[in-house]
Amino acid sequence: MTVSTLSAAPRGRRLALSFLLSLGLGAPALAQQPALNPHPVVRLSPEDTERGDNGVQKNFWFALGNEPEYRSAGFFGQKLRPHVADDAEAVASLNRYRRQKWLYLGERLVFLTAGGVYAQQVLSGDRQQYFNPTQKVAIGVAVGSLLANALITRRTNQHLIRSVEAHNATLPAARRMGLERAMPNLLGVTAPTGRPQLLVGWTLR
Repeated sequence: MTVSTLSAAPRGRRLALSFLLSLGLGAPALAQQPALNPHPVVRLSPEDTERGDNGVQKNFWFALGNEPEYRSAGFFGQKLRPHVADDAEAVASLNRYRRQKWLYLGERLVFLTAGGVYAQQVLSGDRQQYFNPTQKVAIGVAVGSLLANALITRRTNQHLIRSVEAHNATLPAARRMGLERAMPNLLGVTAPTGRPQLLVGWTLR
């Protein structure tokens, strides 16, 4: 159903409105043109969408808009960053994801170093040793590293997922939805009585 209102057009604008209508440049034609979206929706792969706490630490895969193929987001999410850079909350979550990945790499380095020290001590003397003072320290460091790993990786994946969700929730199309509903979708000039009048209408759904 279309609701319309009529009002007298100012004399100074009659010729301009008539000219626009004669060229077919009325508001309805403009409203039908698709709007360009420089920041399309980001879609994570189905497998990555289901990642929960304590998930595996591997690269996320994402696609833009209706792209059929997914691309890697990079180890630190760096390839996703340009596509969510328009939203501060999305960037903040991605920064937290990058921080957690650096902590994860640091923890892995500590664990491997402790393991290497232990292995080196096994063959350091004339006969093999498995529990000397240095090895005890290496074992303690390795155990502490594993505990740290559990804390670091617990919510790492959620930071990237939240970054994508924040970006999609604040896309220009989503922000304009309420305003577009309030704007008229019918605008023109009519002259039923010989006098130009402005025609404004809304379609109620």
